[in-house]
Amino acid sequence: MSTILIIDDDDQLRKSFHKLLTEEGYSVKSAASGESALVLLKEELPDLVVLDLRLPGINGIETFSAIHQIEPKLPVIIMTAFGTTETAIEATKLGAFDYILKPFEIPDMLSIIQQALEAGRFMRSPVTMNGVPTADAREAIIGRSKPMQAVYKAIGRVSASDASVLIRGESGTGKELVARAIYQHSLRSDNPFLVINCVAIPENLLESELFGYEKGAFTGATHRRIGKIEQANGGTVFLDEIGDMPFAIQAKILRLLQEKSIERLGGRETITVDVRIIAATNRNLEHAIADGRFREDLYYRLKVVTISLPPLRDRTEDIPILTDYFMRRFSAELDIDNPGIAPGVLEVLTINPWAGNIRELANTIQKALIFNRGAPICEKDIHQTIDAESTGVVASQEDTDDVIRQWAGNILNSREQKNLFDTCMDRISEILISEALRMTGGNRTRAAQLLGLSRPTLHAKIEKHHLRFETTVTKKSSPLP
Repeated sequence: MSTILIIDDDDQLRKSFHKLLTEEGYSVKSAASGESALVLLKEELPDLVVLDLRLPGINGIETFSAIHQIEPKLPVIIMTAFGTTETAIEATKLGAFDYILKPFEIPDMLSIIQQALEAGRFMRSPVTMNGVPTADAREAIIGRSKPMQAVYKAIGRVSASDASVLIRGESGTGKELVARAIYQHSLRSDNPFLVINCVAIPENLLESELFGYEKGAFTGATHRRIGKIEQANGGTVFLDEIGDMPFAIQAKILRLLQEKSIERLGGRETITVDVRIIAATNRNLEHAIADGRFREDLYYRLKVVTISLPPLRDRTEDIPILTDYFMRRFSAELDIDNPGIAPGVLEVLTINPWAGNIRELANTIQKALIFNRGAPICEKDIHQTIDAESTGVVASQEDTDDVIRQWAGNILNSREQKNLFDTCMDRISEILISEALRMTGGNRTRAAQLLGLSRPTLHAKIEKHHLRFETTVTKKSSPLP
């Protein structure tokens, strides 16, 4: 459970935060002044700080500076009134994760909190690189095969430099872990590490997310906002799925790499920034260049050093230690005894093609642990999980697509609803979550793991869709299970 420290002299606001965040599954501490907050910080370090700029005694900026000296990688969200926006921007340039204007919308604050916690985890959770991971390794790059030994050597050689790195590999091969390992072993490891997924952010928002904007740059731009590139000044930016980055934005990334400078949207000021770029893709960039979808000059700027991650099918000798690692890790996360595996299971795992690579192997083991009720995992458990994936998703993909197309066509032809896209996405989200809760007997922790969501995110979606199950809590104010 993540711990959040709220620093604000408004008693009612602290109480509101406590109620909201505990309902979201967080542990919450609070302080009415910077001095008392620093005492709490020295006793126990939280995972995130939410800090108001206007405080009695030492002010918010002074408090932030003291927090930053105690733990530079601790994410801090600044709360500020409209009139002190520029002060908040300066704090962000000094290392604060982000800032939000008062009064704020609760969904906006929850979104920033989730992003900050994720960024803090990326910066502070070590990624180990061992042939055989230790028992307490939470996240590790695992493998003793020759292809993985080459990866370890490449990480070691490139980490100490500031060279741009392009990480290539199929989905599920661990590109993000490699990027984090490079950052953690680099000379910039005490500075920010921010992740931008070029697919997850809509094209019309990606540019402002990266480069920020000036007041009046577009409708709704009521104040200046700095982007992730500026926020990461002195640190590292990881551009995931860069092969899907819109062509127009690629030119601005090229300028960043060539000139170490950017411009905010709607601005004329050239801003010098010092960031290291690590990029990753599962796309064939050479084909994208030939098709005119990716800039050739950007490609060569990115691939100063290239690290290619092998698919799991090319390193099957690593499957036994990967299996052991995931068995121990997921047993601990599910709070169950590690049941072990029966004879013959490793042979089944080794001969499977694993189109989804390590991610698919991890999901297979996790699902088998969820449904095998504590008995040793046998061949049947693995076959059932793999068959469910292959027959339910691959073999009948065409039938599934036809059903979805028919459903989408009916809705589009009806033209009776506004915001059709959001409505449809909400409906699909509701069905997926309902099914995950049904399959896990209403256990939110296991349902979140099954869906690949954080528990607070799942809880927020359950509340949004007003989902209720007998095995779950029945009132919104009830404590989380």
